[in-house]
This record gives sequence, C-alpha cells and structure tokens, in this order.
Amino acid sequence: MDELISIIVPVYNAEKYIEETIACVAAQTYEDWELLLVDDCGTDGTLKAIKRYMDNTRDPRICLIRQPSNQGAARARNRGLQEAKGRYIAYLDADDLWVPEKLERELAYMKEKDAAFVFTGYEFADEQGRGSGRVVHVPETLHYRQALGNTTIFTTTVMFDTEKISRKLLEMPAVKSEDTALWFRVLREGYTAYGLDENLARYRRPAKSLSSNKMEAIRRIWNLYRRSEGLSLPRSVYHFCFWAIRAVKRRI
Repeated sequence: MDELISIIVPVYNAEKYIEETIACVAAQTYEDWELLLVDDCGTDGTLKAIKRYMDNTRDPRICLIRQPSNQGAARARNRGLQEAKGRYIAYLDADDLWVPEKLERELAYMKEKDAAFVFTGYEFADEQGRGSGRVVHVPETLHYRQALGNTTIFTTTVMFDTEKISRKLLEMPAVKSEDTALWFRVLREGYTAYGLDENLARYRRPAKSLSSNKMEAIRRIWNLYRRSEGLSLPRSVYHFCFWAIRAVKRRI
C-alpha cells in the first residue's frame, strides 16, 4: 500500500457530472489508486448514477461511502480521510476532471521534491467540461505568508503524503472555504506547498455554482482572514487586495 493514492470525492447533487468524473479517474495512467466517493445525502439521482457505474464496471478500486446525514463538504472529505488506506491523499470535486496523466505526473513531482504537499496548474472549463483555454499557472513554491495573498491552490489539484504530514492536521475545518482554510493551516505549521506548473485538471464552473458567486467568494475569503487566521484589519486588507488582483487575473 506504500504507493496507493486515496482519492477523496465529496458528492452532493452531482448527478449531471459524477459518472464523467469517475471515468476520468478510471482513465488515469497511474493505476494504484482507490476512489472514495462520499455521498453527502443529496436529493437528486447521484447515488443511482454512482451505483450504476459501479455495477457496470465492477472496479474494486471504487468505494461508495454514505454519510448518515447531509453534513457538508468538509465533513465528507474528513470521512473519506478516515476511511482512506493510501499513503497519498488526493482531492477531486464531483464536477471536476483530471487529464489522464495527472496522478502519474504529480506523484513523480512529489517524489522529486521530497514534498509533503503539492498542487498543480489547471484550466477553467464550461458546464460541459470543455476547456476554455484560460489556464491558471502556479508558482514553484508557496509558504504561509505568500499563500495569504495568493490562493491559487485548487482543491482538485492537491496531493498530500501522509508519511510526512499527519492525517490529523489534514482534517478540514467546518468553515466556508474549508479547503483554503486547510491550506493556510498546513502552511502555518511550516510546510511548503510545491506547485507543478502543468495543466492537469479542468475546473468546471456551472453558472449557478457556489464558486461562481463572486460576492460569496469575497465574503468567504474575508472571513478566513479575520476569523480563521485572526489577522488584524490592516493585514486583512493588505492580503485581500493581493487576493483580489490575482483572482481577477486568473479569470481574464
């Protein structure tokens, strides 16, 4: 199990996308993985779609985990973390996609850098998963202070090595933008995030998704600075300005 990658996917009302997302994992050139689909008690046909895919493929690497009630993405990811058997932890959102070489390239990069925490570049995609040509490039390294004003770490591109970083530290807090809050916490502990500047994922942005709501994104990042990180007002304003500039650049 030393080379096993556990891929954690929180699933909630993703009927339109989930089979394509599972298929992009099945198509990976790196084959030593387990896919943990954590069903968060949605109200559409997602569960049926997952069971149909599992029945058709009979792939033992795909595992369905059901939450007892709807508890949100953070707790769903934490449940997946508890169940994960792999040394390496990767996250994938239920509507996003990976290129076939994603796991292979990222794991090789992680070993090359002897890193505990890596992430990659990615491309914005439309609702059908088609790449828009807008690729987000990432820096080679990010430390805590840099990350406060440069939140380019995208959940679907992240990988951790649990032999170098404890699973307890990787538990996501139950706050909005829980993924960014986790990156901040890990980096605050002194870890470095290493960026592989290759376009290995597609970030699907449905018109009505939470992430596409700009005002909500502004509130979430501001609350992270002030509440989760406990930054002073001047420091929050300072980092927020850099975050806003980079956020705009990523989308143009």
